[in-house]
Amino acid sequence: MAGVQTAVALREGGFRDRITLIGAEPHPPYDRPPLSKAVLLGQADGSSFDIDFSALSVELRLGLPVTGLRPDVREIDTPDGPVPYDVLVVATGAEPVRLPGTEDVPGVHLLRTLDDAERLRPVLARQDAVVVVGAGWIGAEFATAAREAGCAVTVVEAADRPLAGIFPAEVAAPMAGWYAESGAELLTHARVASVEPGAVVLADGRRLPAGAVVVGIGARPATGWLAGSGMELGPDGSVTADERLRTSLPGVYAVGDCASFPSARYGARLLVHHWDNALQGPRTVAARIIGETEGVYDPVPYFWSEQFGRFVQYAGHHASADTLVWRGDPAEAAWSVAWLREGVLVALLAVGRPRDLAQARKLLETPAHLDPHRVADPTVPLKKAVV
Repeated sequence: MAGVQTAVALREGGFRDRITLIGAEPHPPYDRPPLSKAVLLGQADGSSFDIDFSALSVELRLGLPVTGLRPDVREIDTPDGPVPYDVLVVATGAEPVRLPGTEDVPGVHLLRTLDDAERLRPVLARQDAVVVVGAGWIGAEFATAAREAGCAVTVVEAADRPLAGIFPAEVAAPMAGWYAESGAELLTHARVASVEPGAVVLADGRRLPAGAVVVGIGARPATGWLAGSGMELGPDGSVTADERLRTSLPGVYAVGDCASFPSARYGARLLVHHWDNALQGPRTVAARIIGETEGVYDPVPYFWSEQFGRFVQYAGHHASADTLVWRGDPAEAAWSVAWLREGVLVALLAVGRPRDLAQARKLLETPAHLDPHRVADPTVPLKKAVV
């Protein structure tokens, strides 16, 4: 997404020089969200972008991994030889974290690429018993698809609740019930000791039958190829970009899942592994390359997830919030949570309440002071809670 959108934004902005788009995967550029939904369930053969790259005069070099960067001569290294650049945009995304000791075990899957989804389609078609390791976004979305396909699903989570590293306990705990409601079994406080062909063995000795194992325990920036380049990376491995998505190297930008950026809005450096970031960031990079603007990149982060019959949306960044306000009952089908800092809205989670989310995104841009008592009344539109 980030690489494609950068190329498109450059052409839309009037950039006339040569553009080469290099990708390690052999497939034409595609959108990732459908992989855990329509593609996985066999309802679509792929999710290629409807973009005529020839008409845009964008050269695609597919199936070509980049192995190194030499900024002193402005070249990147590939198995086909060096590729020179005047301006380089790093959009290598993120790669899934593998479960240690499972690299050579048959039947263990990740879900990040089109090939991953294609390998998992027969698993769902056979209605294999599936063990999912990790109750994060990918684990929940895959479990949803697997249950829809008729698979027996067990989700193993080392923490005490789903999404433990993302939301506080009072917000994430109610989501645990969604698994049972769908017919999936969620095991919390459950650590994997080993994975064997046909089984997952937990640290407490329990043995879970598994026709397939899907690992969804997180992702890290795909920046290993930058070793030795002099590129500044953060402790999390992300490219350390500035407020205009420039890197520490001249003529090099970074965008999407592989890059962190400073947010004056939230007073923190953010690493956002979500689709909207890969859509918005390229516009800033393209405008900078063309010389149209000196604008900074400081968006309101946004993402969504479809899981267990629910549409879950989140906007903002709640790490610095001092007040949490519920809108509705989490036992019901639709509810929201608002986070405030000194009365100012900084984030909102909406489950089945898209209007809340749409209004929150506008209020987060302002920013807006809200009356917590009116926020807590789900019958009051959020925009009416502004003081």
